[in-house]
Amino acid sequence: MIYHYLTADVFTNRLFGGNQLAVFPEADGLGDETMQAIAREFNYSETVFVLPPRNPECDFRLRIFTPGGELPFAGHPTIGAAFILTLTGQVAHDEAGTRILLEEEAGPVPVEIRGSSAGPFHAWLTAPRLPVFIDDLPPLPHLARALNLASDDIVTDSLRPRFVSCGVPFLYLPLRGLDAVGRAIVDRAAWRDLLRGAPSNEVFLFCLETRSVDTQVHARLFAPGLGIEEDPATGSAVAGLGALLADNLPQANGLFSWSVEQGIEMGRPSRLDVEVTKAAGTITSVRVGGSAVRVMQGEISL
Repeated sequence: MIYHYLTADVFTNRLFGGNQLAVFPEADGLGDETMQAIAREFNYSETVFVLPPRNPECDFRLRIFTPGGELPFAGHPTIGAAFILTLTGQVAHDEAGTRILLEEEAGPVPVEIRGSSAGPFHAWLTAPRLPVFIDDLPPLPHLARALNLASDDIVTDSLRPRFVSCGVPFLYLPLRGLDAVGRAIVDRAAWRDLLRGAPSNEVFLFCLETRSVDTQVHARLFAPGLGIEEDPATGSAVAGLGALLADNLPQANGLFSWSVEQGIEMGRPSRLDVEVTKAAGTITSVRVGGSAVRVMQGEISL
């Protein structure tokens, strides 16, 4: 059997930026072990396999694998798969905008496609679950040491560290500035021991100081437990970030948005947009948007 794949750089509008993604647009017939082996072979942050939906309300089913395991939901595979499906013609795209519903393990994920696969392409996904906040954290001095940071590098006043999940949980650590974010290095053994049994051992570091004039948040993501030392663009984590920032605002109602820069320390600059809606003090929706560009294509014979 021959399976075709295409790759894209996601959350960027130029080649060799953003987050690399391999997409198998017709993956029916591939088993779990083979999908995992292919993901390890590519060794990208994620590889996504497009299958017929089990849910009749959905247009396609996505299975998303890191080199270390399967994810129930992820942002750049969702945006990237939507991009590739327009490129292959599996989604009949209208320049005025197209809506599709993608079945992921965390639940159905609505995607609004704008632009075109020929460019400029942009799409918005709606997180499959409303945010869940967890405040039961390990001691902050221990977290700081495991990241090669000082305790006072972590912000605990205006914002505070929390676990947040919009389908996938992450530990969010607000830091004092770009210098602190840039100095972070994960001690893998200490980190594993410290977060054993925690809701997540993936850490999203961020600050409200940026390198670009048109972004408001600078971020890095470490996920060694998933086989990802550092991720250049993480849509599922930015969904939780938007929820965290919106929950911290005094306004009870409105639409709030931020643009996030990530991947700069890796030489793969990325831009992710997040929109959060609040009503009567409750978050009612979280959306993440971004661009994608085509890189290459090929085939695997199995």
